[in-house]
Amino acid sequence: MLFFAVYFHSVHFLYAVGFTHNNMKKNYVIVAAGLGLAQLALHSTAARAQDTTRVLNDVVVTATRSPKKLREIGRVVTTISAQQIERSQGRSLPQLLNTIPGITFSGAQNAPGIGTSVFLRGASSGNTLILIDGFPANNAASIDGSYDLNAFPLDQIDHIEILKGSGSTLYGSDAVAGVINIITKHAQGQGLKGNLQFVGGSYGTFKESAGLNGRLNKTGIALNLSNSDSKGFAAATDASGTGNFKKDGFHQRSASVNVDQEITNKFALNGNLQISRDNGNLPYGAFKDDQNYDYKHTFVFGGIGAKIQLPKGLLNFNISQNTVHNNFINLPPDNGGTHSETINIGHITNAEAVLNYSLGNYFDITSGAGYKYSYTNQHSLYEVPDYNPGPSDTTAHNDIGSVYTSLFFKSGIFHMELGGRYNHHSAFGDKFTYTINPSVLLADQFKMFGTIASAFKAPSLYQLSSEYGNSALKPEYTRSYEAGFDWEVIKNTLSFTTSFYKRNAKDVIYFYTQPISPFKSFYKNGALQKDKGFETELKYHDKKLTASAWYAYVTGKLTDANVLQINNLYRRPKNTFGANISYQATADLSFGVNYKHTGNATDLTYDPKTFEPVVVVLKQYNLVDLHLQYSANKELSFFGDVYNVLDTKYVDWLGYNTRRANFMLGANYRFK
Repeated sequence: MLFFAVYFHSVHFLYAVGFTHNNMKKNYVIVAAGLGLAQLALHSTAARAQDTTRVLNDVVVTATRSPKKLREIGRVVTTISAQQIERSQGRSLPQLLNTIPGITFSGAQNAPGIGTSVFLRGASSGNTLILIDGFPANNAASIDGSYDLNAFPLDQIDHIEILKGSGSTLYGSDAVAGVINIITKHAQGQGLKGNLQFVGGSYGTFKESAGLNGRLNKTGIALNLSNSDSKGFAAATDASGTGNFKKDGFHQRSASVNVDQEITNKFALNGNLQISRDNGNLPYGAFKDDQNYDYKHTFVFGGIGAKIQLPKGLLNFNISQNTVHNNFINLPPDNGGTHSETINIGHITNAEAVLNYSLGNYFDITSGAGYKYSYTNQHSLYEVPDYNPGPSDTTAHNDIGSVYTSLFFKSGIFHMELGGRYNHHSAFGDKFTYTINPSVLLADQFKMFGTIASAFKAPSLYQLSSEYGNSALKPEYTRSYEAGFDWEVIKNTLSFTTSFYKRNAKDVIYFYTQPISPFKSFYKNGALQKDKGFETELKYHDKKLTASAWYAYVTGKLTDANVLQINNLYRRPKNTFGANISYQATADLSFGVNYKHTGNATDLTYDPKTFEPVVVVLKQYNLVDLHLQYSANKELSFFGDVYNVLDTKYVDWLGYNTRRANFMLGANYRFK
């Protein structure tokens, strides 16, 4: 029993920090959502900033849930433009986001199909809210409510806005460290236009996609189809050097349709349906192969919304249904052994009304009410020789309702956001969060800002109700502090920004195993999590050249329930820095170079003899990527990418392989 207690604890830790249970509950979760229910501003007035250059006149939506120039808000927002996404079609979405300062997408370079974890400013993945067209996308069946973005094809995305810092007042429970708003492709321009794209490269990877986009009178349509296949490589590290580990493949089919209908010049309807299907192979765990481990994931998302133009504002109504179905099958080898099968199903219903309204020359208001219902059913059957616990079932649900208001004041050089959110959770009662965010703009080029904000994060259904669940868990409550400046040294050309931040979270949830028999494992609340860090970035942009250089630092400690301090930011480096250059050599030819240094990080393993936890250092590494793009004419373009040019050998997760030098080649054809 000692062996199995420690065994289940060790594989569960791997699951909790980004992978899965080896032969129990696997949590690689398909995500390919498109909402299409966003505010009108998301489709018509959101900024298309060149690359990720932030200038104070850029218009963003995510920070305030309404279109505002960066000069008017005291938040750090980075935009990944449609142009940069077009130049990144050889990457996955996690690989693209991993190039952004302050974001570590752990596992982004692992074998295709292996789950990833997003760490924004060092916070755990459940503390970064993913939005699709401005509205939350969660998975009720996962450990912390988050999901893996590997399954979201880049060809379905128009642009991305990233808000760094607490966004819980406007977005609710999970926006503790920030928000990543993925804005999908919607109808643009009269008449239908189409595109075909073909990509192929290393590891037997091929991708085909097709799109149809445009407006027919007052009806807008955006249809996207995508197919991806990769033979992959052995996900687990073959430490013994046998060379017998199998390749872990990945296959994805995805389709999305967004439709909007203008009823009058002041009233419009919109809706969407998105279906995605993934299947592939998994290893048994760190350093362990598995010849018979397969998964299938299905995601279905549908929603409908309405927009009403008011004399001085906009009113939005939206409702959506999100269903995730995960199936993991691990057949025993021919010589006998473990058999497991897990089916995880999660349902989330979201309904929301949002009002943006101008109250005169000095005040704007964003106010709303929302309701979210979450349900999961998880069934596992696992058989181990001489130890068969039989099937386990978990069914759980809860809901949360909220109302919120943020008041935005502007007068001369001074701007201020003052907001609050009241949350009523069916299991945890009433919680209140707030935001105080002043900023000052000097000489129309130098912005100073500061933020004091709180955030509320409820335990997930898994943390409450699984076999490791603890119904006595309390929600996490975080206070965040941030200060910095944004200096547009040369207008629309050169900018320099620096921000410092600090997060203090009490009752932080962590995974615990009793050190003595019966070695029971469960979730519990710690005393305090303290994280702090800073980011600085210099950016340049002109007609031909875009360049940037940046540095980010983060550190943190957990004080657990026994008042023991732990450096627990596993797989999160303290130091990262990078630089990138994109140059338009001619009207038809462009190229780019991206460099990122990832500093030392730590990971956790277990001594095979004593089963005691052991902290292992993951050594620092450098990655260099190259991109080349050529337009043969207005309709046809070609691109090529070489990743990890230096063929660096490195580790993101202990016991798992990463991509060595690899390439992708592709072509894109546009037609009317």
